[in-house]
Amino acid sequence: MRLSFGATALLLCVVMLVGCSADPEERSSTDSQFRIVGYMTAAAVVDLIDFSHLTHVNFAFLLPKRNGELKPFGSPTQLRRVVEQAHASGAKVLISVGGWGSDDEFEALATAEERRSRFVAAVAEFVAAYQLDGVDIDWEYPDAGASSENFLALMRELRAALPSSLLLTAAVIADATHADGIDPAVFDLIDFANIMAYDGGATDHSSLQLAERALATWDEVGLVREKRVLGVPFYARPGGIPYRALLASDPAAANGDRVSYLSEDRYYNGPATLRAKVALATDDASGVMIWELSQDAAGPDSLLDVIWNARR
Repeated sequence: MRLSFGATALLLCVVMLVGCSADPEERSSTDSQFRIVGYMTAAAVVDLIDFSHLTHVNFAFLLPKRNGELKPFGSPTQLRRVVEQAHASGAKVLISVGGWGSDDEFEALATAEERRSRFVAAVAEFVAAYQLDGVDIDWEYPDAGASSENFLALMRELRAALPSSLLLTAAVIADATHADGIDPAVFDLIDFANIMAYDGGATDHSSLQLAERALATWDEVGLVREKRVLGVPFYARPGGIPYRALLASDPAAANGDRVSYLSEDRYYNGPATLRAKVALATDDASGVMIWELSQDAAGPDSLLDVIWNARR
């Protein structure tokens, strides 16, 4: 999709009018709370999610093309239901753009002003159409040098195009010492960063120690506490096994961070570790982020409930 200057200006006026259902005062109140950001995909059953235990929902993924256009979105009905139910519970909904495997597309579209403009206009149109509360950019990962400069330019143009009432966030790697592609100037453009403190190895991939190190490294490069959100997994490594599957196989999964599943040890975050991470995030961040909501157990064994009840 390519818009003329006049069409783009009209579109941005529409975004300002309909881009968010809550008024600015309500949004400021929500942002002062401990953030609980839940990613969800088309695999999630909307009616099983307790949106009242979330402050933000990131719907994943809207996929970019190399020329700056967007690939057809496959879940319009589901996203509209998410927006309706999340807003009814006071939670904001963002569209997460990119994800693992989109690096080549981001690298290509971000290199040229024309392609960036096409991408920004398309994303703004999408946000307006679904009455979303913002955009989460999940570029995994910009490199140092030209890629970093292009990422900064893209984020500047997105921030300028979106009304100030809408959120702009980014998903970032756990260890900031390996994030040379993210210029600290990005920190002033985003409302917060979702720190992916998981997948840090094949086994014990998301330990409390990894979380502590992740927050410390982002602090060292200048990302302030108010913009740090600590990512936690609802799945196990190896294999990416959902927590609900572990628990269904062995109720003892609720008692620790390792359990045998299909004759192999799997490592995850059980309730005790999640409580410790919420305490850490309360002191050293502004909340937690979850990948991914459909992997949670139902009822009294829900990890989302554990996080909600652990807030202080």
